[in-house]
Amino acid sequence: MKFGKVDHPDQVDFALPKDHPETKRVLSKSKAGQPLNIYVGCAKWNRQDLKNFYPRGTKDELAYYSTQFNSIELNATFYRMFGAEQIISWKEKTPDDFKFFPKVTQSISHMRRLNNVEQLTEEYCDNMVNFEEKLGMAFLQLHNNFGYKNVDRLKTFFENFSKAIPLACEVRHQEWFSNEQIAKDYFQLLEENEITNILVDTAGRRDLLHMRLTTPTAFVRYVGSNHPTSDFSRLDDWVDRIEKWVKQGLQNIYFFVHQNLEKESPTLSAHFIKQLNERLDTDLRLPDIAKTNGSLP
Repeated sequence: MKFGKVDHPDQVDFALPKDHPETKRVLSKSKAGQPLNIYVGCAKWNRQDLKNFYPRGTKDELAYYSTQFNSIELNATFYRMFGAEQIISWKEKTPDDFKFFPKVTQSISHMRRLNNVEQLTEEYCDNMVNFEEKLGMAFLQLHNNFGYKNVDRLKTFFENFSKAIPLACEVRHQEWFSNEQIAKDYFQLLEENEITNILVDTAGRRDLLHMRLTTPTAFVRYVGSNHPTSDFSRLDDWVDRIEKWVKQGLQNIYFFVHQNLEKESPTLSAHFIKQLNERLDTDLRLPDIAKTNGSLP
């Protein structure tokens, strides 16, 4: 992921900001006794990006990937509209506990900018439901220049989006966060429609790390900067924060690891899983790379 890339990541203050004042209130409304659901993975499964991850002779990359991680942030659906046949094929290659988190197609979010997209959105949803029990949460990522003047389109999209598919949203225009009233209205819109507010941890856009949850779900898109030490320490900070949120009522953790140059995302994801298991006493599947890579902290 090139978004948020900086030339000197060693000069960035990566400390996680304090929680938004409303986050504790949102988590306090969680239903008691609900199980904690944790899904951690990468953004891609193709061999070209994840070099040295696949054993020699691997014939089907998704089939192998899904034995190592329990989820994938499915960015492939951003670039084209996949039909039911392809969705079912992906679904059938993966274990029973695997989940897909597909991005909304760019023809909806970027090309038409949510304008007159009812038919396209219906087609997208009709295709995604074929993941059935393996559908985690869809997510909408809007263009950098999609500002508050288009909020009515966003409202309409939320209202018309299939209630059978959980949805998260990521906005990038700076005014969604820099203007206090706009931010308040936006977060309220998400809450009213039960839309999860995506957190993006990337070097060049620290404003996207708003720490404002709108549902009992933390959907985090973590972007490593290919820095040998800070990428791991940043993940450790996230474990601290998630442990705090779990105590306050967090029910779902969806955490996906990117890098500016996708080469060590599996290693970073494995490190994160290892730390979560130790801290939260969970038993998430530990990828083989964690057992063989001596560089894992």
